[in-house]
Amino acid sequence: MIEIFWVNNLRYLTFGLGVVHAYLDNNLKNDTLKILLTGATGYIAQRLLPALLQEGHQVVCCVRDKNRFNAERFPPENLSVVEVDFLDEKSLQNIPKDIDLAYYLIHSMSTQSGKFEEMEATCAFNFKKTIEETTAKQVIYLSGIVNDEELSKHLSSRKNVEGILSDSSFALTTLKAGIIVGSGSASFEIIRDLVEKLPVMIAPQWLKTKCQPIAIRNVIQFLKGVILKKETYNQSFDIGGPDILNYKEMLLRFAEIRGLKRRIGIVPVMTPKISSYWLYFVTSTSYALAQNLVNSMKIEVICTPNNLASTLGITLIGYDDSIRLAFDKIEQNQVLSSWKDAQTSDLLQKGLTQYMEVPVNGCYVEVRKQAIDNPEKVLQNIWKIGGKQGWYYGNWLWEIRGFMDQLVGGVGMRRGRKSDTEISAGETLDFWRVLIASKSEKRLLLYAEMKLPGEAWLEFKIVKDELVQTATFRPLGLLGRVYWYSVFPFHGFIFGGMIRNIINS
Repeated sequence: MIEIFWVNNLRYLTFGLGVVHAYLDNNLKNDTLKILLTGATGYIAQRLLPALLQEGHQVVCCVRDKNRFNAERFPPENLSVVEVDFLDEKSLQNIPKDIDLAYYLIHSMSTQSGKFEEMEATCAFNFKKTIEETTAKQVIYLSGIVNDEELSKHLSSRKNVEGILSDSSFALTTLKAGIIVGSGSASFEIIRDLVEKLPVMIAPQWLKTKCQPIAIRNVIQFLKGVILKKETYNQSFDIGGPDILNYKEMLLRFAEIRGLKRRIGIVPVMTPKISSYWLYFVTSTSYALAQNLVNSMKIEVICTPNNLASTLGITLIGYDDSIRLAFDKIEQNQVLSSWKDAQTSDLLQKGLTQYMEVPVNGCYVEVRKQAIDNPEKVLQNIWKIGGKQGWYYGNWLWEIRGFMDQLVGGVGMRRGRKSDTEISAGETLDFWRVLIASKSEKRLLLYAEMKLPGEAWLEFKIVKDELVQTATFRPLGLLGRVYWYSVFPFHGFIFGGMIRNIINS
């Protein structure tokens, strides 16, 4: 009797614990989660972050340099930022242990070192080892659609990363996307550059390659939708929009939406190297990224069918509507992130901090000061500098300087700026990188990412009722000194005209 009593009660107890466990497991999905977000200064993460915060999650952002991350744009209650370099094992100690899940959004395709495969593998291994020591149940990894018959270096590296992450104690959910279309995305901006700059295009064979573009809004919906969904654990899903197009069709449809007539001729003689230079000189991409893009664009990236979109209740957005939505954001000055800001030259790999203190010794310095009547108006003008606004004086000379920089492999003037009126530290501004953008201090500090025989800074600061404009150049050897004196005669009217027009515009 006693034995039967205990057996029955144990059965009820087991059943009860099972119900409680199931209840907690199901409801945890709707509770506030602590989420680790890697690649937080990147294009995708900058779109995903506000969506996660809006749902009340606590988000820990991993960045290599806090100065490149503008935390002021987000509510501080559920946001924390830690400095982590996944190539530096010591910095991994900054990652908290009590996280529920993590996003892996790290890639090195635009690096100029040529060793992005090794870098990606090292980052993935260090990430996996660190996350295994936390309470994370799931890792969500955004990768690229893989055509197993033929892989570019980029896609081969992404597949290798998936293999590293899948051999772990946590559950891995891999989402694979091809061309991502959205305001500020690399694909969108490259297509935009080609269509808007070239009425007639002589293009390479890879324009016939088919792909399945996806709207950035859908990407974010997928990234959120799979959170703690057990049916997605240790699974891989291709994600794409409803349209399968080749690159020529994408260009022509983009032109039609913009009301532009374009003609495209495809020739077989354009080698991958020529194609890379073609992209580099016409668009705002770097040559290193252009090479990797061309290698990837030669391979079809079409989704393997799955029912993930219907399972998550996601309505896929077509290519044409993706373009229209992107321009809605651009016209409203609401571009949240840009792939250009996520790119950093090798000069800045060690972080912005070491460049924020402008040197004095061994430098050439040119200071201009001018009294102002309306400091607030002048500050607004400073915040609009570059991009469409231009540099207030001699814009054609700035363009020539940018083209010269491009000829020697530099970034040139093609990057522009993300917003016409607002700017933050870490963002790109033509061939400059923004180091400090503080309205409270009334100070804008820029660092040149041009190819130079030295280092250059340009600073604007309002002190009381005076605008102080300072150009600083630290030469590298004799060539650096020759360079300074060769451009010095132009400074008189370029910088003089610039400070006058900033005040008087």
